Amino acid sequence: MALVGCGSAVPAATITNLDLSARVDTSDEWIRSRTGIGARRVAGPGETVTSLATAAGQAALDHAGWRAEDLDLILLATSSPDDLFGTAPRVQGALGACNAVAFDLTAACSGFLFSLITAAQYIGSAGMRRVLVIGADQLSRWVDWDDRSTCVLFGDGAGAVAVQACPAAENGLLAFRMRSDGSRNGCLTLAQSTQHRPLVAGLSAQVGGFTPIHMNGQEVYKFAVREVPAVLAELLEASGVAAEQLDWLLLHQANQRILDAVAERFAVPNTRVLSNLASYGNTSAATIPLMLDEAVRDGRVRPGHLLASSGFGAGLSWGGALVRWSGPQIDASLPSAVAA
Repeated sequence: MALVGCGSAVPAATITNLDLSARVDTSDEWIRSRTGIGARRVAGPGETVTSLATAAGQAALDHAGWRAEDLDLILLATSSPDDLFGTAPRVQGALGACNAVAFDLTAACSGFLFSLITAAQYIGSAGMRRVLVIGADQLSRWVDWDDRSTCVLFGDGAGAVAVQACPAAENGLLAFRMRSDGSRNGCLTLAQSTQHRPLVAGLSAQVGGFTPIHMNGQEVYKFAVREVPAVLAELLEASGVAAEQLDWLLLHQANQRILDAVAERFAVPNTRVLSNLASYGNTSAATIPLMLDEAVRDGRVRPGHLLASSGFGAGLSWGGALVRWSGPQIDASLPSAVAA
């Protein structure tokens, strides 16, 4: 499986730390020192997971030089769908990918990485040739904007990668690992509402809906700084790759301190750690492809570069992958994340 195209899309509106300080008891210094986040994008009227995912997907198709009708599969990693029955088919229709099967994959902040690995399995065992993997989330709709411990963290966005079947010598997914631990699920949840309403003859039915995002920040931080280095170390050892051979660390963009801790563990200099937290915050399943697209477009990530990537978050779930980028260079003058 070769990674041959990328794209991204973000909402037009930016909410800065200063903006948030007018609503909750916080400050730019407080947020930056604890998270590295300076601003986030929030979807406005007419901007949805579908529109973001479609724009990111189209940009990836354009980069790869593909027609939408040549796609075999669209995988949409999201935990905030526009339709609980599935949002990927909406994206398929909007793109005009009439020959592709499309479905959602839900694994929160690990979703894009899990979807990329899933795409490799379909290419390897089902004879599919071209797959579009999209990560898109609109968590702003599920944030309690009066809870300063969570509202400062999350933003909306989408990123996509075009992957295709290739000879073994050109494989872009060198190795991967996936993990889950449901015993720690309560650390980060977007849970159903437990409200019920009377139905008939003394029976009741649950009212549909979800409660705002709940997170035990300290436990999630401890989980990430312990499990992410461990899974990446396992990958490197199994693959016979030394940390100094990596061109980039491409991690889920949750907290700058987590990125710094992982880099320190492998003695990777900060100049080789990809981060755009300051501009976008945590966009959940979108963070990895959004960051990749930015780095490809500004010329940091070039064909042949080796990246160690890790997604981690709610579930709890986490995983890692060693990937090699092979897509063409993009005109550096083009914007990295287009408004949907």
